[in-house]
Amino acid sequence: MSDGERTVSPVPARADDGRSRVDDGRSRVDPPVVEAAGIVKRFGPTVALDGVRITIRSGETHALVGRNGAGKSTLVSVLTGLQAPDRGTVTFGGGPAPRLTDRDAWRQRVACVYQKSTIIPTLTVAENLFLNRHDHGRGRLISWQAVRRRARDLLATWSVDVDPQTPAGELSMEQRQFVEIARALSFGARFIILDEPTAQLDAAAINRLFDSIRDLQRQGVTFLFISHHLQEVYDICDMVTVFRDARHIVTAPVADLPRTELVAAMTGEVALDRLQARSSTLDGAATPALSVRALAGDGTYDGVSFQVGAGEIVGLAGAAGSGRTEVAETVVGLRAAVAGDVEIAGRRPRPGSVPAALAAGAGFVPQDRHYQGFVPGMSIADNTTLSVPHRLGRNGFLSRDRRDRLADDMIAKLAIKTAGPALPVSSLSGGNQQKVVMARALADDPRLLVLINPTAGVDVRSKDFLLGKVEETAASGTGVLIASDELDDLRMCDRVLVMFQGRVTSEIARGWHDHDLVAAMEGVDLDA
Repeated sequence: MSDGERTVSPVPARADDGRSRVDDGRSRVDPPVVEAAGIVKRFGPTVALDGVRITIRSGETHALVGRNGAGKSTLVSVLTGLQAPDRGTVTFGGGPAPRLTDRDAWRQRVACVYQKSTIIPTLTVAENLFLNRHDHGRGRLISWQAVRRRARDLLATWSVDVDPQTPAGELSMEQRQFVEIARALSFGARFIILDEPTAQLDAAAINRLFDSIRDLQRQGVTFLFISHHLQEVYDICDMVTVFRDARHIVTAPVADLPRTELVAAMTGEVALDRLQARSSTLDGAATPALSVRALAGDGTYDGVSFQVGAGEIVGLAGAAGSGRTEVAETVVGLRAAVAGDVEIAGRRPRPGSVPAALAAGAGFVPQDRHYQGFVPGMSIADNTTLSVPHRLGRNGFLSRDRRDRLADDMIAKLAIKTAGPALPVSSLSGGNQQKVVMARALADDPRLLVLINPTAGVDVRSKDFLLGKVEETAASGTGVLIASDELDDLRMCDRVLVMFQGRVTSEIARGWHDHDLVAAMEGVDLDA
């Protein structure tokens, strides 16, 4: 095999304690739950898949990893019957895949729980579970009592603790994922694809998800797990397949593939320790980029005070519900505090006003790029320059030439992989979409850059690039506030402020150990 391609065997299975063990041989006799071989898929001149393969055995949790653009999403579309391969075969349980038009047959074999939820928020849980499959009573009228009863039975069978009469819009992201899994299982599918399932979950919710995955494995459910968080691959998965540049690189038991080899397979190069280089760029003589004094929210945080110096990178860490996200959103005007002051580069913007915060010198990367970060149908150029109309013309008239020049400059600075600024941002991979959001945040040379979970759902290379751009921005004199529970986002920080139950409970200097920071985020005193 060329270019480092290899397959390692034997196939492991998951023991009850969550650790890998060698399979008893049954999976080598039974046909795979799904097998794709020699898959080729082109979109015009672009080769999205170049002869890739994957084999997933019964009861496995099999990871599929690779940089954005490696071909993961295209393979998912092939495995779920949304796209037909140009060449190659897909089999389920040894039999051929259904015709693309036979959607019911596909639903009985495979389902995908996407990072972007497909739950309809205005419907109840029961209505979402059995949409277009309602029970009918007399006169062909829908029997809502029967629908709710079926929903309760389904949720109980798969240990999903959700009231079927709850409007889906009131569910947490974690609950929505469990409802989607239950809905998939209700069609008869026992092979579930999880696409970035932890991107919007905190540590406690991730642990609950993993416990549920293990429980479902014991009941015969098989998972394909797609994630950019490589530690999760080692925490939950039995096997891992790596794609790079639309090609299959390696398939191996997780236990047999060291982290350095996994990263090298994804990137084509040996992983570097990016933490060894950065030195502090804090300018103590300059006006602080951010001053927060006695800030209080509507029950989400209280008595929060801190500063971010010019050129300083400060982390705001905490689990979901700690108040870290709400504080960061208050700083940039997405929320209005009930008490306290926010000062950006010496100016006090009007509370609860994003335009006022931007005018004071803030740049912002929100928590969820899909819902808050960009307008999918608009071009890269328009998304990149959305917050800087004053740089594009006067008296309300915008110059397309100015817009395109600024967009081209930001595309080059952020290394956005695109054929041109006129393409819709929805056509980009997740990592490049996040670069567009970062480009807009930097478009007006901010004095303060506020980032919430800035690398959620992006690949290893894009994550490294984005964090490197944050370091570069700080070196230019901009203060940076990173609100995140992702440890890799926080490692570059000069210091990390930890929030717990709405208050800043500790400040940790750079050089911390993972267990110390995680314990502080979870409110655990290791010295007790």
